[in-house]
Amino acid sequence: MAELVADGYVQTMQGRGVRVIYQPVGKTTFTIGGIETFQETANRNRLQAVTRVIRFETIIATEQFAAESGFSEGDELWAVQRVRYLDGKALILDINYFLKEFVPGLTEEIASHSIYDFIENVLGMQIITSKRRITVEHATARDEKLLDMDGYDCVAVVVNQTFNSDGMLFEYTQSRHQPDYFCFQDIATRKK
Repeated sequence: MAELVADGYVQTMQGRGVRVIYQPVGKTTFTIGGIETFQETANRNRLQAVTRVIRFETIIATEQFAAESGFSEGDELWAVQRVRYLDGKALILDINYFLKEFVPGLTEEIASHSIYDFIENVLGMQIITSKRRITVEHATARDEKLLDMDGYDCVAVVVNQTFNSDGMLFEYTQSRHQPDYFCFQDIATRKK
């Protein structure tokens, strides 16, 4: 019951039972309060997901990038860029940076499937917390080239800093979403 309440399907009423409050959302919904992989989101929304890796290389964090991302200057990072397709439409450009010492052995093949699956099930690292910032920005020429923009001139941008069970930042990501399919949903409760 607690899971149904937390996921926004039902509301309990002390001494009166349970009321169904679920309302379907027409768009693809991502979760704000949880950490979910792209494939998990696609499965939950019953959509076909495909990932195309367009950049995969090692970089060194500059002073400027360290200030932006939270990594330290000089950190060795995997730089991965992926275009995410849902039901055949290019809808998300993911720009990921992973601290190489925490994600050894990452490959382009793994990046085309699920990096989190690799981190959790092969490397055995626990992914615990993600700090998110959600904004809307003008679309760049790169967004317009890679995404199916359908006439939009802006993108929804989700910036994540993700931490493992030791409280260490291991990922910094900027996800650039085509607006038509962008919907982040959360369940909020008022505490008195």
